[in-house]
Amino acid sequence: MRYLLLIYMDENAMSDTEREHCYVESAQVAQDLHAKGQFVASAPLHPVATATSVRVREGKSLVTDGPFAETREQLGGFYLVNAQDLDEAIAIANRIPGARVGTVEIRPVLEIAGLPQS
Repeated sequence: MRYLLLIYMDENAMSDTEREHCYVESAQVAQDLHAKGQFVASAPLHPVATATSVRVREGKSLVTDGPFAETREQLGGFYLVNAQDLDEAIAIANRIPGARVGTVEIRPVLEIAGLPQS
């Protein structure tokens, strides 16, 4: 089953040096998952100031600058992984460096027939 691991944290919680170290460590986690056939995708996100939100109501598009919600922690990146079950997804989330300063939300991916799979 595929799981999306969403990494939330205060985007100002790390210094530039700490952030670079986090990226290196995160890349190693991705390489380890790839070697086990569990890796699908991962990426850090640009700061929340670059976000754009789109809502369609009554056929009209409303585009606003900024994230969907104002929160203390921001969505900073993600991993999309293959895991046998939630316990295995939790074990993977425990390895993500962002979990040490923020939160990793685990969401099972709903598999819908007809959608392309990677």
